[in-house]
Amino acid sequence: MTERQVTVIGTLQPGAPVRPEEFDAATRAALEHIDGQAVKVVADHRSANTRKGYAQDWASWGKFCAASEVPLFAVTPGTLVMFVEWLWTQPGWKTGTFIAPRTIDRRITGTVVSARTDHGLVLEGGVARLARNRLKQLVKDMEENGEQRGRGQAPPLLVEHLTRISAACPDNLMGIRDRALILMHFAVAGREHEIAANRVRDYADTPGGLLADMRVSKVRPRIVPVPYGTRPSICPVRAWTAWKEAAGLTDPDGPAFRRLHSRWHTLLEGGLQPDSVGDVITRAGARAGIEIRFTGHSPRCGLATSSRLKGHDQIVIAKQGDWAPHSKVLAGHLEVVDQWEDTP
Repeated sequence: MTERQVTVIGTLQPGAPVRPEEFDAATRAALEHIDGQAVKVVADHRSANTRKGYAQDWASWGKFCAASEVPLFAVTPGTLVMFVEWLWTQPGWKTGTFIAPRTIDRRITGTVVSARTDHGLVLEGGVARLARNRLKQLVKDMEENGEQRGRGQAPPLLVEHLTRISAACPDNLMGIRDRALILMHFAVAGREHEIAANRVRDYADTPGGLLADMRVSKVRPRIVPVPYGTRPSICPVRAWTAWKEAAGLTDPDGPAFRRLHSRWHTLLEGGLQPDSVGDVITRAGARAGIEIRFTGHSPRCGLATSSRLKGHDQIVIAKQGDWAPHSKVLAGHLEVVDQWEDTP
C-alpha cells in the first residue's frame, strides 16, 4: 500500500491485515467510492454504439415500467420476466411485425448493465436468468407456430456478388469509392462503424498488400492483413489505391471513405456515417441487378461464408473478423456451409 492509499482508507495501517468484515464506516465508504469510480471509468470508455444501444435499452425499460406501474429501479428476476412478456407484444421495425427475440435479449442485457453501472443498483447474480428462460419458451412457441420475427440474418455477400457489383460500379469517383469500400469491407470482415471510423493512415502499405487498422471496434481493436487479390477486378488493395489517388487523399488523419455530392459526385467534407456505409452496399447490389437486398452486415457474413467454403477453420475466420473464437453468431454463418459438407 502507498502512503496515499493509507491516508484515504483509514483502517489500512501497518501490522496485521484487517479483514473486510472489520472495516470501519470510513473505509467502507472509501471503497464504495473507489468501486463507483472504477465503474464510471469503464462505462465512459464504451464505444459510442454501445452507449447508444444501452441508452435505448434503458429507455425501453422505462416505458415498460410506466406502462406496468413497476418502480424504475425494481430490476428483479420477476420484473425482468414481465419485461420480456411486455416486449414480446410490442411492434417491430416494420408495420405488422413484432420485436425480434435477439432484440429482446439485448434489451435484457442493456437494462441490467445500465442498472448496475449507470444507476449503481446492486443486483443479485444471475438476475436475468429467469427472463432469458422465459424468452426461450416464447421463441419455442413461435417456431412451433411458424411465426417469424425481425429481419432475420443478413444475406451474405459472396465473391460471385462482388464480381458483379465491381463490374457495375460506374467509371466516376462514386463508382471508384463504392468499389473500394465494399471490397475492403468484405476483406476485413468489418462492421459498418469500423469502416466509417477508419482514417487514411489506418491502411498501411506493405509488400504483400495492406495492414488495415480497425482501431474503433465494437469488441477490441485489431490489425487485419489484406493481401493482393488473385483477381484484379475485385482486389481490395488495388481498389483502395485507385480510390486514394482519384480522391487525392493526402491527409493521413482524414476519413478513408469520404462523402460525395449526391448529384455531382464531388468530394464533400467529412466521412461516411455507419448507416451510410450500409446504404452504399445496398445501392451497389441493386445497381448490379442482384435481387438479394444486401445490408451493411452482408460483407461480414459473406467473408465468413466464403472463407468456410475455402476450407478455413473457424478460429482463423474469427480472428479476421473479431468474432469470439466460439461465437454462436459466427457458427450460424458457417452452418450454411457445414450443413452440406458435414452431412453423413
